[in-house]
Amino acid sequence: MNPSLKQGLLPALLGYRLRLAQQAVFRDFAASVGSLSPGRVGLLLLIDANPGVTQSRLAEAVRLDRSTLVGVLHSLEARGLVARRRGVDRRTNGLWLTRAGRSAASRLSRRIELHEERVAARLTAAERAQLLDLLTKLAG
Repeated sequence: MNPSLKQGLLPALLGYRLRLAQQAVFRDFAASVGSLSPGRVGLLLLIDANPGVTQSRLAEAVRLDRSTLVGVLHSLEARGLVARRRGVDRRTNGLWLTRAGRSAASRLSRRIELHEERVAARLTAAERAQLLDLLTKLAG
């Protein structure tokens, strides 16, 4: 926002401040982490940590409706990062990372660590922990 403009109520709004912070974090993420959006990277990391997770459980975990998640998973499959296979109960499909997906998750994790250090550089360790706690509380 142009600093010469009067901001009125905006600086006191949580949503406004969160959006500005999100934009700054996403800009750094795009510049340093790269080819996938933060949401897609999050899905890769969740699948990596939970091999065989069903689409329903994954959608619930990331708070997306299943139809939205299906499109994102199609794009990750098309890139050769995710594979769907018959689940344990044979009625559902589980999600696994492919070899390329595991390699990407590993590479991205290292970049994310550096990204996190940069975006939190102005915070002390205690402030970072407090911010994470407060954001968790807000997210409900």
